[in-house]
Amino acid sequence: MLKILGKASSINVRKVLWACAELRLPFEREDWGTGFRLTTDPAFLALNPNAMVPVIQDGDFVLWESNSIIRYLASQYGGQHLYPAGPRLRAGVDQWMDWQAADLNRSWSYAFMALARQSAAHRDATAIDASCQAWAHCMGILDQRLAQTGAYVSGAAFSLADIPVGLSVNRWFLTPFDKPRLPAVAAYYDRLSEREGYRQHGRNGTV
Repeated sequence: MLKILGKASSINVRKVLWACAELRLPFEREDWGTGFRLTTDPAFLALNPNAMVPVIQDGDFVLWESNSIIRYLASQYGGQHLYPAGPRLRAGVDQWMDWQAADLNRSWSYAFMALARQSAAHRDATAIDASCQAWAHCMGILDQRLAQTGAYVSGAAFSLADIPVGLSVNRWFLTPFDKPRLPAVAAYYDRLSEREGYRQHGRNGTV
């Protein structure tokens, strides 16, 4: 059986849990990370030298990096409806997954740590404001895209890209600061919440 290593509150572990829910894929999960077994344990480092969750073990196959994991799971376990084989359709999914990882994540990092996590190391007011503005800019791009599709980030159908983006949208709404009105994003948040996997692992009160 598929084994997932990582605590369920981690946003990157939640990507994998949500993907498993969409694929109806059974798994076992072990708690690793802050508050549980440390990822600096030699047993964990032997699987992922970066000491980061999640890691999966699928038989003798080991994989880390959350976006790579969910791409693998969709490809391995009948998830063509989430991650199509056609190069152009697949590229559209990959585009938004990569945008979330590279641009959206980077924009909210400082503000989230300051405002949601209350990190003592993130108290620079100028940096917080800059991060909030960058985050709002990226979310404006997402709002425009969702207004175009009227549904999901890569088009009319739910895809693998909606998993990382949807988790970031949850984080957007649960981080306390003044936000611009983004009606397409708000509608998307509610649309995703119709999915059991998102209710369990996305819009579940966890940021």
